[in-house]
Amino acid sequence: MSKPINRTSPTQRKTSFIEENSKSLLFIAGAVVLLVVVYIWYQGVYLKGRAKEASAKMYKAEQFIGIDSLSNKAIKGEGGYPGLEKIAADYDNTKSANLANLYMGGIYLRKGQYKQAVDALSKYSATGSPVADPLALGLMGDAYSELKDYKQAETFYTKAAEKASKFTSPMFLKKLALVQENQKEFNAAVDSYKKIKTQYPESAEAQLIDGYIARAQAQAK
Repeated sequence: MSKPINRTSPTQRKTSFIEENSKSLLFIAGAVVLLVVVYIWYQGVYLKGRAKEASAKMYKAEQFIGIDSLSNKAIKGEGGYPGLEKIAADYDNTKSANLANLYMGGIYLRKGQYKQAVDALSKYSATGSPVADPLALGLMGDAYSELKDYKQAETFYTKAAEKASKFTSPMFLKKLALVQENQKEFNAAVDSYKKIKTQYPESAEAQLIDGYIARAQAQAK
């Protein structure tokens, strides 16, 4: 005897699937809702609260920097006040932690601890700031230059010059050109020096730039 033909419609099959898997589907839906709630809480409450707490603790660290930027107090903290190092570690994903990494990079650079400067600055995330972002890139260029990794220095000075304002771009262009000269990339150095002369003629760097251009051109021959 032949088996009866199953004439269940697609709609019926779909309904049956939903009925048979209702518990699983409800669990999935519940998990999605929970994730959304957690995300909203994380962004609106947890991060906001941590950001406020981190900002309050940054105040003392910034005071330490103002008193003596080469002191370890700013990095390590003192008298129950956390330093930049702890703020960056404990309050990651906050603006204060990001700024702490930038501060530490600058301090380590001034202290001659260039590898530590690179480590700190590499943790800095761009914020869109026309001041902080190019500064972080320029400091990275400085650190790599001191480490004699001139290719990396060239890369970061180039990025810094592109992002910087008309007030700081000439400084980064000059540093870039000096590194290019060091790398015997004299034609590239001439181009960088000429950008200062043509694009930023009022800058302090432009006032004596003809001598640098002449030197690089003589080496390029």
